Amino acid sequence: MLEAALSGLLQVLSPMALGLMLIGIVIGFIVGILPGLGGSVTMALMLPFTFGMEPIQAFAFLLGMKVVTSTTGDITSVLFGIPGEATSAAVVLDGNPMARKGQAGRALGAVLMSSLVGAVIGAAVLAASIPIIRPIVLAFGPPEFFMLTVVGLTFIASLSDGQVIKGLIMATFGVLIALVGIDPQAGVPRYAFGQLDLWDGLGIVPIVIGLFGGPELLQLMLSKESISGKSSASKISGVGQGVMDTFRHWGCVAKAGIIGSGIGVIPGVGGSVAQFIAYGYAKQSSKTPEEFGKGSIEGLLAAAGNNNAKDAASLVPMIAFGLPGSVSTAILLNAFLITGINPGPEMLTTHLDVTFSMVWIAIIANVIVVLAALPLLRPLSRLTFTEGPALVPFLLVLVVLGAYAENNRLLDVWVMLGAAIIGVACLRWNWPRVPMLLGLVLGDLCERYLFLSTSLYGWSWVQRPLVLLFAVAVVAIFFKSAWSFVKKRRQPLEVRV
Repeated sequence: MLEAALSGLLQVLSPMALGLMLIGIVIGFIVGILPGLGGSVTMALMLPFTFGMEPIQAFAFLLGMKVVTSTTGDITSVLFGIPGEATSAAVVLDGNPMARKGQAGRALGAVLMSSLVGAVIGAAVLAASIPIIRPIVLAFGPPEFFMLTVVGLTFIASLSDGQVIKGLIMATFGVLIALVGIDPQAGVPRYAFGQLDLWDGLGIVPIVIGLFGGPELLQLMLSKESISGKSSASKISGVGQGVMDTFRHWGCVAKAGIIGSGIGVIPGVGGSVAQFIAYGYAKQSSKTPEEFGKGSIEGLLAAAGNNNAKDAASLVPMIAFGLPGSVSTAILLNAFLITGINPGPEMLTTHLDVTFSMVWIAIIANVIVVLAALPLLRPLSRLTFTEGPALVPFLLVLVVLGAYAENNRLLDVWVMLGAAIIGVACLRWNWPRVPMLLGLVLGDLCERYLFLSTSLYGWSWVQRPLVLLFAVAVVAIFFKSAWSFVKKRRQPLEVRV
């Protein structure tokens, strides 16, 4: 195995493979900053260029491109409050408030370094799981996937900023939005209102961009101040402090990376679930949960630290069984076929060096992008000191392009505008936005896995060991949230006495 690992590293560092990786990194860096495009769309567009490449060269090009978009997508989230892609939504919650406080440099430094640490954790999980992955992946069926989504929904209470009833209402609204489209069981349209475009459902990217980016744009339009609220760019600093924050809160980053890796290994769950579970867990285990959503460095590190860990770990089921764990790995699966390699047992025996090359690509690409991006953070953070009205036209083009680019349909632009109105209303009347997004992400998964569980096992699936283990976790999370809520309500009374 050590020989295969060394062989994979030497092939990745060959001039052709390294050159293609650098090209992929440049493309991924540019695309990652643009909202809505994301790594999956870019990989699909670049896939035809892999014809004629050797396997490791193709993976260096495509995988290097993908891991970079996960990192650079967070830059837009921090600077402008507009998620670079759906899996960057949680970064907005604390990254943008830090930018508004004039701490954009610190936030960006923390995002880049925690993303690198998360990538190393994910790559380590990928390398360590090679000999033991089969029983782990096969232990999960539809009932376990369903309970995992339920675990994600239990974090609604902790992500509602003390407004549990409002949070539940918003989460229910998000679940209802997730039901729009073709009923996967009956095969008939639901809530489509005779519109053919709604048969495919409402895309998560336009809703994320509108829900979080819309209010930021409106505030910039109405305000003559900069994003940071300061008129001078002379105080830009803190990049090094943000980098050091990653190591000061190494436990938070490590836990987020492990959560991202654990969920990334499970096919079909997705990165949006991982980021909110990691963020919710960080908030519950923090000594200062009241700072989350207002510029908490722990919240930012938890959101950014799980992204790349999840991406690297999502390669595990594809390599071992040919089961893509996400859209990007489904596209990467085509690269296997183009280069003449079959995922499965061969990747753990004959082509073990190719498998280890993916581990090295995930690490090396992230190291390169962090080293390349650090010198750019100071000029990028200067954008937060530019007057708002001067930035609005540029940002407006970004959000419209981001909403349209996912499915190339005008309906998504209208969906984005509708979500922006909801986002503005939430800010105006103090309603939490995150539970709505969580309900939207998890609603479709809950329905799908519950249907599969009952169809395959009746109701006997509730007795499966892992299901019971997840049920215990749900109860524990619920009682911990309830206790924190009661404790918070009692505190002012104790102060008065």
